[in-house]
Amino acid sequence: MTVRLPGETDGEFTIRRAERVDLFAVVSIENTSFTQPWPYDAFERFLGEPGFLVAESDGRIAGYVVADVTSSFGQQLGHVKDIAVHPGLRGKGVGSALLSRALAILTAHGADSVKLEVRRSNEDAKRLYRQFGFEPLRLVPGYYQDDEDAIVMIRKLE
Repeated sequence: MTVRLPGETDGEFTIRRAERVDLFAVVSIENTSFTQPWPYDAFERFLGEPGFLVAESDGRIAGYVVADVTSSFGQQLGHVKDIAVHPGLRGKGVGSALLSRALAILTAHGADSVKLEVRRSNEDAKRLYRQFGFEPLRLVPGYYQDDEDAIVMIRKLE
């Protein structure tokens, strides 16, 4: 039996749990968004996870987020692993809506705080994360395959 989140209409798009039929569109957005994209099977492993969400607009996938919760030193740590919006739909609130819904799901699944990694050069993403209360925690030199540094950002949840 497939368990679905009720769709949430937010403007002109709906946020719902990702399904197998969405994976090709998700991978397409991933490939156009990142120089080191996740492969298809990486997304496939997250199918059924509450934190793998898509935003849908006019029957097409507008963006996605992949997030989960793990135990770390007695704490429940949320992790936003991947988030992207179709290039033609950026700046319309899709990423903010996805991140907001993912944070709510992580909170509901017991996360005490949430972390993410972002390229040091990605000013747009860092601005979005700061708007959501994420603060830089540390720098990870050479984190990405092209040797760019990552900034680990964290946010406490309530």
